[in-house]
Amino acid sequence: MISNRILSIDIMRGITLFLMLFVNDLYIPGVPKWLVHTQEWEDGMGLADWVFPGFLFMVGLSIPFAMKTRIKKGQNKTRLWSHVIIRTLSLLLIGVLMVNISRVNPALTTISSGLWAVLVYTCVFLIFNRYPKPSKNTKIFRLLRILGIVGLMVLVAMFTAGTPENPQWIQTLWWGILGLIGWGYFVGATTFLTLRGSFVGTGLIWLLFLLVNICSQLGYFQALDPLDPFIGVLLAGNIPLIVLSGLLMGLLLKKYRMVTVKLLGTFVFVGLFFLLLGFVLHQYFIVSKLLGTPSWAMYCSGISVLLFCVLYLIVDVYKWVAWARIFLPAGQNSLTTYLAPDFIYYGVWGLGLEVFFYKQSESALLAVAGSFVWAFLMIGFAALLSKIHVQLKL
Repeated sequence: MISNRILSIDIMRGITLFLMLFVNDLYIPGVPKWLVHTQEWEDGMGLADWVFPGFLFMVGLSIPFAMKTRIKKGQNKTRLWSHVIIRTLSLLLIGVLMVNISRVNPALTTISSGLWAVLVYTCVFLIFNRYPKPSKNTKIFRLLRILGIVGLMVLVAMFTAGTPENPQWIQTLWWGILGLIGWGYFVGATTFLTLRGSFVGTGLIWLLFLLVNICSQLGYFQALDPLDPFIGVLLAGNIPLIVLSGLLMGLLLKKYRMVTVKLLGTFVFVGLFFLLLGFVLHQYFIVSKLLGTPSWAMYCSGISVLLFCVLYLIVDVYKWVAWARIFLPAGQNSLTTYLAPDFIYYGVWGLGLEVFFYKQSESALLAVAGSFVWAFLMIGFAALLSKIHVQLKL
């Protein structure tokens, strides 16, 4: 009897989140170049240039299984579409709020940017937390959610950037990491629901976004620049392309899961195909995460496919799980794992504590080791939060 849970999905999500926390914490001037992002017009990739695409890939790969679970619970099409829309809008909202933290003018907003950020995150956790069910405290949980909604509305209304002469409100300068995930999820989930999990149909949508990404890089969509603040992620094509790469693999995994040799052989073939396609596109486009080039998207997709293939073989076929259990809580509680460390960041900065002593350029080893330990501590922190029923659900 085959287990319903594919642990390699949770573990790879957890590993990508761990690496996101690691590279986001790195003190860039003091660490090796291969660990961080390459410059915008620089042709190349560092570890940080793959980590976020690796997570996006897993967003797409997880969609067929997440939808199957909801369908098994009896959710109809209306409920499924409502979930997709609410989740997308929630991720976009949180992403935009995070982007605007650095724009807070303390004098005009009447509180510091750090305090505003902590309060926003607190409201987000109150609103989207997965409270225990059933519980005798259901009414209290409902009041906490209402408090979060009201509090967030007040904080958004308070927000003021700019100067007294030119005050500004919240802007979609870009959608932030969570917003990009939201757009990618929307495309992937919409494709899955609309095409009812058709592999061929999904492949055609994947090809469409590959062409969109290429055309965008060639400047064919310049006439649509006024729409960039709103649907620029879709017009750029690279984020949906990576998520759809994951969705294609998720459909294959769902179909061939019980035929291990065929599944792994197909994964290796597709992974190598993505890498080859990336190599071909590299003749025309540099590899650049910041520019979102198609060569970068294909290299990242190929790496993600092959890495997941290895993890699936180790974890779900050979059942070597013990080494990776530390990543499971992060993979199963991904949004909390990503957001919770910001409470500590802003708290430490606000109190002026010298916790991040390892952020210096004299010793690369100390700088890297410090961020490595930080990332492990944060996935442990997320695991602790899960045990006390602090777990965001979108």
